[in-house]
Amino acid sequence: MDKPVLVIMAAGMGSRYGGLKQIDPVDSQGHIIMDFSIYDALAAGFEKVVFIIKQENEQAFKESIGNRISAKIQVEYVYQELSRLPEGFETPEGRKKPFGTGHAILCCKDVLDGPFAVINADDYYGKHAYQAIYDYLVSHGDDEKYRYAMVGYALKNTLTENGHVARGLCRTDAEGFLKEIEERTHIEKRGESTAFTEDDGKTWTEVSVDSTVSMNMWGFSKSILEELETGFVEFLRNELPKNPLKAEYFLPTAVGKLLQEDKASVQVLTSEDKWYGVTYKEDKQMVVEAIAGLKKQGLYPEEF
Repeated sequence: MDKPVLVIMAAGMGSRYGGLKQIDPVDSQGHIIMDFSIYDALAAGFEKVVFIIKQENEQAFKESIGNRISAKIQVEYVYQELSRLPEGFETPEGRKKPFGTGHAILCCKDVLDGPFAVINADDYYGKHAYQAIYDYLVSHGDDEKYRYAMVGYALKNTLTENGHVARGLCRTDAEGFLKEIEERTHIEKRGESTAFTEDDGKTWTEVSVDSTVSMNMWGFSKSILEELETGFVEFLRNELPKNPLKAEYFLPTAVGKLLQEDKASVQVLTSEDKWYGVTYKEDKQMVVEAIAGLKKQGLYPEEF
């Protein structure tokens, strides 16, 4: 079996954050969140990383991290561009938003030929997550079903004090396999409770803070790539016309469809680690303080 590859989705616009948050330093040494992700991935056994970026950000991205870490891990770049569409489709006029995480992974089709893990560029997942996903990928392969995995987090460990977040709410069976995932794009703390809205705040539905959520840390065999290709065409035909400027092809939605069709299983690997990320500018100080604390605990050296 080929060694697993780490795929980092870094093409998001950072609209809520107000800048290119993926390359914003989080310590005095100039490290960004991805530095810690790659440090943990290397420790787990990964030897190659694929960055999904916008071509227009390539120079800034390489200067911020790509050139620096290329001495430690094999690096490859893939561009997620609005123009990367199947034959017969065109980008809607006025569209600026990327087509979503499913499309991002599909853009890697020509550079992945074995198992791979997927993470967001601007999320800190914790050391345990990388080891768990790597160990799964090197010990499982497809058989009568696609055998995928996901690292799940307690919702309470993934919230921000500074606004709303998008999370995939997960339902699992007694054996810890994913049965269903619901993408909720607006979850926030509301006083003593946590709730989501799907109608711009007109109505709210409470959700348990102990719910398992997806933070887009997945483990896949290369089989997912052909499935994404088929699903993306369906999205372009059926969903994009309903909301041409903002509709997105979400990776969890594609996985959920495969679960419904009984073509795949997804083992949920639970993590007790706390997630840290910079959805909003106000989140940055929390991340800076968290990283400093992790260094004091000895989990990371000052320089690496």
